[in-house]
Amino acid sequence: MTETLTLSLACTLSDRTRPVLDGRVRVPGARFIALPGEPEDIFRRALRDKAFEVTELSMGSHIVTTARGDSPYVGVPVFLSRAFRHSAIYARTDRGIRGPADLAGRRIGLPEYQQTAALWVRGMLREHYGVDTTGIAWRTGGLEEKGGSERVALTLPPHLDVRPIGPEETLNGLLAAGELDAIVAPRPPSCFTARSAPVDRLYPDYRREEEAYHRATGFFPIMHCLAVRKDVAAAHPWLPLELFRAFSRAKEMSLEELSRVNVLRVSLPWIAAEFEAQAAAMGGDPWPYGFRRNRDEIAAMIRYAAQDGLAAESIGPEALFHPSTL
Repeated sequence: MTETLTLSLACTLSDRTRPVLDGRVRVPGARFIALPGEPEDIFRRALRDKAFEVTELSMGSHIVTTARGDSPYVGVPVFLSRAFRHSAIYARTDRGIRGPADLAGRRIGLPEYQQTAALWVRGMLREHYGVDTTGIAWRTGGLEEKGGSERVALTLPPHLDVRPIGPEETLNGLLAAGELDAIVAPRPPSCFTARSAPVDRLYPDYRREEEAYHRATGFFPIMHCLAVRKDVAAAHPWLPLELFRAFSRAKEMSLEELSRVNVLRVSLPWIAAEFEAQAAAMGGDPWPYGFRRNRDEIAAMIRYAAQDGLAAESIGPEALFHPSTL
């Protein structure tokens, strides 16, 4: 490598990305124009406009576009966002909804049908809780703002009841008014936070349920991966592996900081003890990168996407990532 590439890098600012964004961790042969932002905006610009050479990317959207053959990006098995999503299910408390089985046949709102959080919730409902998700009426739209839409166009099987809400409606408004029985959303709806409607989390003690789910499955749900635009990866095939190495180093630095007790780097009094407990419960690495370690989980996501009608063609997990990173 004799040239130094200048590449745009769009991602959420976190302890896992900050060492790369601020230059403490470097990629040999490359320098970055750092473009930190919120994931919804980053994903839309990446998928609609191919706006970034290197980007954080929704795993749900990456599976959809890769399966149908029109993805502009190839993945790197650096999973910048992971989150258990039992906490993301909000339900009316006046509809007799006490557990996942009670969601069968209901009308449930989602910001986007392809959203990775929604993908995981539908997969969990089917495979872990035995709920027939094809009998649920799924309604998509903006959580608090009008006019939300899918970031990439979808063609779904006709037997699925998936429709957008009205242009003047929001998911929060419909849930508060009782037009929806529940919603799945990574951000809490304002009618829940303000306690202005009979709405609560399906799992008020969500941490307990999420820990039980992890013990049963071994999954820590992957939300986003790192990705390189295909034309860039083709021109510079060394880049994906170097990105993997750099972001892995950045993650190691972030985890090491959590264990420091001379000066706490995070504003939580017992963060070091929490880190030790979570590392012990999750096989020594609470935030695993790499393809082999996560292959079964990625295969489950692809299976969920096929069952959801999002991926007509079955693909292997390897298809999502650059060969050098496998």
